[in-house]
Amino acid sequence: MKKKKAAKPILQLRDLHLTYSQGPRDIHVLDGAEAVAMAGEAIGLLGPSGAGKSSLLHIVGLLDQPNSGAVLFEGEDCAHLSDAERTRLRRTNLGFIYQFHHLLPEFSALENVVLPQMISGVSREEADGRARALLDGLGLNERTEHRPAQLSGGEQQRVAIARAVANGPKLLLADEPTGNLDPHTAERVFQNLMDLVRDTNLTAIIATHNLDVARRMDRVWRLEDGLLVEVKPASV
Repeated sequence: MKKKKAAKPILQLRDLHLTYSQGPRDIHVLDGAEAVAMAGEAIGLLGPSGAGKSSLLHIVGLLDQPNSGAVLFEGEDCAHLSDAERTRLRRTNLGFIYQFHHLLPEFSALENVVLPQMISGVSREEADGRARALLDGLGLNERTEHRPAQLSGGEQQRVAIARAVANGPKLLLADEPTGNLDPHTAERVFQNLMDLVRDTNLTAIIATHNLDVARRMDRVWRLEDGLLVEVKPASV
């Protein structure tokens, strides 16, 4: 009988350091942060405002560089990638959701989900079909032709979720994805997000202040004094 292959890390963070200078004072945002994420895990990222959660997500998302340390995606050290290679990896393997949806206001919901796919080389027909399927799965089949200003806050954020996963990423980074919504809408959007994560075996790192959300994650990282400390979801 063949042995089952051991799961490999999709993301490894090694000894990350990030320091900002504020006048004569240095602020150590990351001070040796380390962590590992496996495929299919939903990980909550906790920490007080100003602790560096967004900065960490920007580094993991290859938008910013740490002062030192390594970000490995599927074993590849991203520090050695060119700008073009980093852009390609972001387009094909990383998805981003922010607290504010950042949809393109002049385009419809459908077009907002189609465009990232076409930029990655997908045909208009294929991109359109994929976008419609995603929006339909999120309960937006009757809102595809509406522009963002014609959608509610929850609808806008669901379009943003569809856009984030349209290219089939392996890693999804979400920064307070329900923080700008009322509790009822936030719960629906969060459940939509988690259904997508589970159905597609995505690895998701979700920064949040909502402890109820964090308790429903597989694992929780807490950012404390520049380090990532793992805590049990039930204990947060």
